[in-house]
Amino acid sequence: MRVEVLLELNLERRNKMKNYIATILMSLSLLFVSSLASAAAVEIELVIKDHLFFPAEVEVPAGQKVKLRIINQDPTPEEFESYELNREKVIAGNRQTVIFIGPLSPGEYPFFGEFYPKTAQGKVIAK
Repeated sequence: MRVEVLLELNLERRNKMKNYIATILMSLSLLFVSSLASAAAVEIELVIKDHLFFPAEVEVPAGQKVKLRIINQDPTPEEFESYELNREKVIAGNRQTVIFIGPLSPGEYPFFGEFYPKTAQGKVIAK
């Protein structure tokens, strides 16, 4: 009878261990899938030409990280600046850069060109 009790305990331990390992593997796979989803950030292209941003309004998904590729087609530098997005970056003439923003709450986030603030204006709209 004592041998039967020991065998039952071993079987119970094995089942607990299998459940524990299955839980760990499930958690790791969910973490992997979510990291793949976040790694594929939405990419938006923003062009600076004649001291203007094109498009002037950029719509992005709320709650998601966004990659802004800013292409300065002017021969002079421009600084992308936004107090609401907490970003500022100088882009040399005829160059480009990448700025990551978000995840953002729904709303509007204005930005402007520091060197030509009267003309270089726009906003990010998170929906």
